[in-house]
Amino acid sequence: MAHPGRPEPRRLRTDPTANPEDMPAMLAIRDLDHLVLRVRDLERMLGFYCGVLGCTVERRRDDIGLVQLRAGRAMLDLVPVDGPLGRAGGAAPGAEGRNLDHFCFRVEPFDEAAIRAHLKAQGVEAGPAEMRFGAEGEGPSIYVTDPEGNVVELKGPANGRV
Repeated sequence: MAHPGRPEPRRLRTDPTANPEDMPAMLAIRDLDHLVLRVRDLERMLGFYCGVLGCTVERRRDDIGLVQLRAGRAMLDLVPVDGPLGRAGGAAPGAEGRNLDHFCFRVEPFDEAAIRAHLKAQGVEAGPAEMRFGAEGEGPSIYVTDPEGNVVELKGPANGRV
């Protein structure tokens, strides 16, 4: 997807036989910084991410069509498809055109019973808790779906038990 004001990404060539010591240092990625979701119904999405998952509004830029939510140490940006930024991104997300498989929020503490009770009280159906691999290693997680069909993984600590 083209982004106004940003250059098109370049494809980099890598040589799998190259000596790592002869290569420049790689970027050191620490955490998820932010994720941008293009949304059809901003108020419904705010209700889900703030009311159900506990995010808070960090900043609003209604002039460009951007609401930035605090999600722990990361940010989740919601961009309405009918706003200035959203229109630049093309067609709205839907069943035939998702622009994301899923994303994962690390949850602390990961109390499965409490998480399920909270989600149920909010009318949100949760998938089974399973052990899945993530940034910290193998740990329990639960998948939920937001009001516009984006899959959100709620992940516990590595080596946690289901």
